[in-house]
Amino acid sequence: MDGLQPYPAYKDSGLPWLGQVPAHWEMRRMKFLLREIDSRSTTGKEQLLRVSQYTGVTLRKSLDGSEPDTRASSLVGYKKVAPNNLVINIMLAWNGSLGVARHEGIASPAYCVYRFNDGALPGYYHELLRTPIYKGRIKIASTGVVESRLRLYSDDLGRIEALLPPSEEQATIARYLDHATRKIDKTIRAKRKIIALLNEQKQAIIHRAVTRGLDPDVPLKDSGIPWLGQIPAHWDIRPMKQLLIRMDYGTSENARGEGTVRVLTMGHIRDGAVVIPDRGSLDSVPAGLSLQTNDLLFNRTNSAELVGKVGLFSGPGSDDITFASYLVRLRVKPEHSPYWLNYLLNSVRFWSYARSQALVSLHQANLNPTRYGQMLLPVPPRNEQDSIVDHVSIQAREIGTTAIRIEREISLLHEYRTRLIADVVTGKLDVRAAAARLPEPGEEEAPEIADVEDDEEALEEAA
Repeated sequence: MDGLQPYPAYKDSGLPWLGQVPAHWEMRRMKFLLREIDSRSTTGKEQLLRVSQYTGVTLRKSLDGSEPDTRASSLVGYKKVAPNNLVINIMLAWNGSLGVARHEGIASPAYCVYRFNDGALPGYYHELLRTPIYKGRIKIASTGVVESRLRLYSDDLGRIEALLPPSEEQATIARYLDHATRKIDKTIRAKRKIIALLNEQKQAIIHRAVTRGLDPDVPLKDSGIPWLGQIPAHWDIRPMKQLLIRMDYGTSENARGEGTVRVLTMGHIRDGAVVIPDRGSLDSVPAGLSLQTNDLLFNRTNSAELVGKVGLFSGPGSDDITFASYLVRLRVKPEHSPYWLNYLLNSVRFWSYARSQALVSLHQANLNPTRYGQMLLPVPPRNEQDSIVDHVSIQAREIGTTAIRIEREISLLHEYRTRLIADVVTGKLDVRAAAARLPEPGEEEAPEIADVEDDEEALEEAA
């Protein structure tokens, strides 16, 4: 990727939004490069596909994410898709929700499906149409007054001006970008694995501290708690409710108004902290449901993966912040550290145990607050609680700083990837010589399917 140079000669494309293009490239409207196809499923049993602005056309996963979604009869009439077809979500094309399919399957009847004509290579146009400059052009070409109602109908798409390099050059560009993006993605995957290892290290530090303390030579005793094992001999075992002043359900009032009171929801509990929303939605705080500094909020209703998560409210006490009914407030007694309890309740072993006690119904899990309050916990003396908090905070801060740096590196790699693709497919950089030095097809290391799926999920989460 180093040393790429512009083409030897350029010409004006005649389009202000596109500017100069390689002198030997042609321009064609999209209607000359593809044609719409409308073949419908008669069984609804084909593989269901989805279209995302982040990952293009991919297999739609089942609701639990364990395997591709292959729903049956209700999908009769869905549009058939073949590999190398262009699939466009016409309602979201302006944000890049389009791409070339790698798999055979079916897609929503609300999508448009196209087959490329001879001379137009699907791999090249997959990248071209998803560049920022073409997403902007698609947005302008779409029909509608406001962004939420924009539609890219076939006639709109057909009028868009497209670059048309020689066929062999399209193939060269597609091959080069496949190689280059594979190398970038491999680096990104390696960095994500480092972040995962850092998170595991952080969890191990927390678990060790809240269950064994900081003295490696302290005498131990059996806790009698299956998830816990041995604890320091001088620590107590007590039900959680004995550490609390009170436990309170949040408000069940409709939080969709325009009031000044901000309402915390399950999405505001992140990484053991409570994130305060910018705007309010209630006119007043229900009696007794304003928050105080160091209140804990636990998520009693959420998905099975997130139920039981706890966050510490570290802001000043406020009369304009409350919390929703699927959160429960835990107010800690003065003789105990809320910071220590927050670490303990979010420790991976306790949280796993707490989730196992939740009742799962459909796609939601509910953790009964009464049952939660009866769970037994290892309780060190207050001075040890404070020492544990100091130790874990220092360690977590160092790990967090490293993780943030790596996340920034990943962000820069994504930016570089986007810019590289855009510069290559629009002719700002000439990759013909570089592509000639690439390994022969089949000699490159292909990413594992699991790695590709991880990349797709990470892109969705990052968004």
